[in-house]
Amino acid sequence: MRRYETVLIVNPDLGEELRQPVFDRIRELIPQKGGLLVGFEEWGMRKLAYEIQKKPRGYYARVDYCGGGELVNEMERQFRIDDRVMKYMTVLLDPQADMERIQEEMAQNVKALAESGDRTESAASSAAAENKAADATIHDDETVEADKTEIADEALDEKEES
Repeated sequence: MRRYETVLIVNPDLGEELRQPVFDRIRELIPQKGGLLVGFEEWGMRKLAYEIQKKPRGYYARVDYCGGGELVNEMERQFRIDDRVMKYMTVLLDPQADMERIQEEMAQNVKALAESGDRTESAASSAAAENKAADATIHDDETVEADKTEIADEALDEKEES
C-alpha cells in the first residue's frame, strides 16, 4: 500500500451543515476501497494565494491515508463532481507504507493522549485541593486537620467521578 496526503479547499460560503457531508464522504470512501484513514485535519478558513472561483478565501482540510491507486482516482473523481470542492491536490508520501506499523503508531498516539488526559485531570484536582487549602482560614490545629481531611476527601470524590 501507498501512503497519500490530500489537501482540499472547500467553498467558504458553505455552512457547517453543507461542508460536513463532503468530509463524511471522504471518511466513508477510504475504508470502502480498502484503505486506512490515518488522519483528518480541518485547517479552517484561510486566505488564498490567488482567487479561485472569484473567492479570496477557502476552507482547508488535510486527509492522510493509505490505499491504492483506485482509491486516489475515486476520491479525485468525487472532488471533480462536487461543486463544493474548489481545489484539491494529492501527494504520495510513502510508496511502500507499512499499514501494520502505522496502525500501531496510531494506537500508541491514542494511548498517549488518554494518559496525558488522565495526568492533566489529576494535576488539576491536586491544584484545586491545594488552592482550597491555601484559602482556608486557619484558627487552630484542630481546624487545620479537619480542613485537610475534607479537602482530601473532595479531591478523591472528584477523581472517582472522572
